[in-house]
Amino acid sequence: MSLHDVLSRRPNPAGVVRNLSASPLERLAVVTCMDARIDVFGMLGLRIGDAHVIRNAGGTVTSDVIRSLAISQRKLGTQDVIVVTHTGCGMLSFTDDEFIAELADSTGQPPTWRPGTFTDPAQHVRHGMRQVRTSPFLRDDGEVRGFVFDVQTGAVDEVQEIDEVAPATKATNGAAPA
Repeated sequence: MSLHDVLSRRPNPAGVVRNLSASPLERLAVVTCMDARIDVFGMLGLRIGDAHVIRNAGGTVTSDVIRSLAISQRKLGTQDVIVVTHTGCGMLSFTDDEFIAELADSTGQPPTWRPGTFTDPAQHVRHGMRQVRTSPFLRDDGEVRGFVFDVQTGAVDEVQEIDEVAPATKATNGAAPA
């Protein structure tokens, strides 16, 4: 199917849910993977307008995700954050070094960023939760929870964070927590 075929199916004008604010009703932001099999709203029982959804390859908490979360929290009123990854993620099928070498070989230069591959979805979620909890740019008065979505069964299993970081130990100015 061509892009033209895909775009020819779009409604114009597109459907709009009226009277919603840019500030999510549930004061929630969700960080998850860009995988097309994931219906974020259905998976978490949310409706349009309930949450900000930040998606990227692997649901990785990158500096740009921190930027988006900081704006979401400080300018648009979100408080809680959910980090979700999933089984069968494409990021499980290669390594950072392999992809960097492939790009360098193909383009003549390595990327300035790391792909962020991982081998254990639950551990990847724990790492993301720690990054959110320890960022000096994010609020420390909300909950941070993590989940792994099973794309085969639909199960959404909560990930318990090991060695939780208390809000009082949040890093400042980019320094690591004490």
